[in-house]
Amino acid sequence: MRRGFLIQNALLGVSALVVAAGYAMPNRDHTGPVLNAAADFVNGTASTIAPVTSTVATTTSAGEVSDVAETALSAFSGIARGLSRPEALKTAFNSYFAFKSAHPNEVKKPYLYFVDFGLPATAKRGYVFDMEKLQIVDGPFTVAAGRGSAQDGGVPTRFSNAAKSAATSLGLYVTKALYPFSGHSGGRAYHSVGLRLDGKSTGFNDNALARGVVAHGAPYVTPNKAGRSQGCPAMEPSRAARLLPKLAEGAMVFLFAPDENWLSRDPWVTANAS
Repeated sequence: MRRGFLIQNALLGVSALVVAAGYAMPNRDHTGPVLNAAADFVNGTASTIAPVTSTVATTTSAGEVSDVAETALSAFSGIARGLSRPEALKTAFNSYFAFKSAHPNEVKKPYLYFVDFGLPATAKRGYVFDMEKLQIVDGPFTVAAGRGSAQDGGVPTRFSNAAKSAATSLGLYVTKALYPFSGHSGGRAYHSVGLRLDGKSTGFNDNALARGVVAHGAPYVTPNKAGRSQGCPAMEPSRAARLLPKLAEGAMVFLFAPDENWLSRDPWVTANAS
């Protein structure tokens, strides 16, 4: 492994310790020179990093992507707890950095909206991570799943990329534009902010734009329970108003579930597989 990369990885390891310490100290949003250096590496702006081109194979080795993902995991794993599987965050971070390495021009913001749909609707299963500062922006919070969960708000068991399925589509997304969202709940119309999602997991969520699968606020999502959506990872209206503008135009979304068919075939989940 190149000496330059070892230095970069060391900086990232130190940054994880800095972030972990920050959660036990006041003013945790403050970043110092070590954390800034690590952020330069994540952003691809450190002077010792080779230029990134079009594919994971030709830009950054699978080992390098995995190392950066492991550093992010060490920063967040002690904070994001109670997930459906221990590897849920690792899967999300590996996919995030693999896509970012392959398509740097599409990832314009450092945020990752992560949802663990291996948990029930009564669980707080959503987070927004700042992958540059290695900090949690918000979470955990309740998030709605699409059709395919039990009537009592249980764990979703059916996922689909098909039109009119009203089911959640798993995988990696890039966020697009905000727009005025309108929906119906309990026979009544409601309005919220909506965020269009462009699915990047071919075969699993790449019909999201055509299906109208978006992130939005919904009155059927409360702090204690989320109702069922039409496939959208909906959140509380007040949270949507606060978070979705931050996520618009170039952040990423990762919807996870312990679904073996998806885990074994999603192109970004398997991008770094040996």
